[in-house]
Amino acid sequence: MQSISPETIFRGKDAWEKALPQIANLTKRPLILGRSLYTKEIKSKIFRDLKNLDLDVSLANLQFDCCYEDISTVKNVILNNNNDSVIAAGGGKVLDSGKYIAECLNIPCITVPLSAATCAGWTALSNIYTKKGQFIKDVALRSCPKVLVYDHKFIQTAPSRTLASGIADALAKWYESSITSSTIDDGLVQQAIQISRVLRDQLLIDGEKALKDPFENNSSWRNIIEACGLTAGLVGGIGGEKCRTAAAHAIHNAITQIITPNKFLHGEIVGVGLLLQLRLEEIKNNNKLAEQSIKQLLVLMKELNLPTTISELGINVFENKNLEKIADFTCREKSEIHFLPFEISKQDIIEVITNFEKQKIKI
Repeated sequence: MQSISPETIFRGKDAWEKALPQIANLTKRPLILGRSLYTKEIKSKIFRDLKNLDLDVSLANLQFDCCYEDISTVKNVILNNNNDSVIAAGGGKVLDSGKYIAECLNIPCITVPLSAATCAGWTALSNIYTKKGQFIKDVALRSCPKVLVYDHKFIQTAPSRTLASGIADALAKWYESSITSSTIDDGLVQQAIQISRVLRDQLLIDGEKALKDPFENNSSWRNIIEACGLTAGLVGGIGGEKCRTAAAHAIHNAITQIITPNKFLHGEIVGVGLLLQLRLEEIKNNNKLAEQSIKQLLVLMKELNLPTTISELGINVFENKNLEKIADFTCREKSEIHFLPFEISKQDIIEVITNFEKQKIKI
């Protein structure tokens, strides 16, 4: 079975208002799930609008992350309140938590992304972390969300850093799927790869323009936020598991194992993993275009103020055995790194990261 997309999608600057009649038909006792204090005003609006429809609305917030502790707490709240749906309003961790909890309780999930940082509002997938933000595993869900509400007014309130992060995460769709799935003789997979190529081109062309003018009347901004939040999810929906992740996400998952005082966004870490994946392709797979791709990505990443090394993520890989920890987790048995069409060892990861952290690439 393959779950390709949410059942219904509302998008645009008035998407939330347009979605309200369908939401009212779908649920009578929704739970609004959130997390960040920065989104408190939007969540209050969502609460008021639902109350005005005479719905019995409850609120809950994640305390830590998309982790089993928070999931258990929220499940108990829903059971105690007899809620009949979850409306997940927030970033990727909130959206993933809402989808997972709704599936566990067999109730519908409505996703309301409040930034363009990920495509989590679309996908039938939840990433589970520890309370401290360390990646544990992906969980494939039976279905995508029942309803996805992608309101441009909500997205516009998010910090520009979230859009930059979303661009890096969406770029990985092409670079990961094109190497993991290019030899697969399946029409849908091949079409997903082609969509990811068009997605990449649009991100490279319009990414900087979108960040510099984040307003609804800027077509670059509109196109890029939907590329990050919608199209990126479609690629994974059509193409399946191997069109989602490879080395870039495997390295992301490993980097999250190192606890740092400063929290970085998913896409910010994936972007660094993407550069390292390209270096692996150059060294291990004789990819002559990898160096050119690295330089092309570095230009955009610098323009978007994205980190380009692990040290810029606040981690010194040369202390506390951090390099060995990252290599071990990257190459663990069920890692996405093994989707690559060539063998990767822990020593390969150690050498590539060591060289990448020390060198200066001219762009």
